[in-house]
Amino acid sequence: MEFVEFRGKTVDDAITNALVSLGTTSDQIEYEVIEKGSNGILGFGSKDAVIKVAKKSTPEDVVKDFLTEVFDKMNLEVEIITKFDEIEGVIDIELKGPEMGVLIGKRGQTLDSLQYLTNLAVNRKSDNYLRVKIDTEDYRRRRKETLENLAKNMAYKVKRTKRPVSLEAMNPYERRIIHSALQNDKYVVTHSEGEEPYRHVVITLKK
Repeated sequence: MEFVEFRGKTVDDAITNALVSLGTTSDQIEYEVIEKGSNGILGFGSKDAVIKVAKKSTPEDVVKDFLTEVFDKMNLEVEIITKFDEIEGVIDIELKGPEMGVLIGKRGQTLDSLQYLTNLAVNRKSDNYLRVKIDTEDYRRRRKETLENLAKNMAYKVKRTKRPVSLEAMNPYERRIIHSALQNDKYVVTHSEGEEPYRHVVITLKK
């Protein structure tokens, strides 16, 4: 955050000068009073008020600054596209570049970790909780479709063999996709077993 010095006869005047110069409103700045100013005696020895002012960083700025630093350290060239839904409190981030497979990682683990860390970075500087969603190359949608197909195939296997099937360990988001995909199935039921990070979904016949 870059601070700029402003002056005025009073602190309020200095703030007004800052708002006009920066083209913003009082709720969008942070300021520090360096000198309160004084009128002096009979107009002699008066001193201007001095303040340092900076525009508050928007959530999108925080996201871009944080991710840019991460990608610089990884020596990756990545375009960061953000879309902020203030009503829902959601920041959608689309990443584009030549090496997106590195950012996705095995079963999306790297992408999930990046999303988790970005959530922490944004909410550390936000008064209200914001949810960050990161995607690249439409991975989230493709992974969702893969898991839904897996759920249906494994449900069919359970119906055919009449034996429970345990799926591989998944994160909470992916387990929810499995549960949701089979919640209306008349013949099978799902539940989760185990402790993180080995917690997994089990599909069984309904009694």
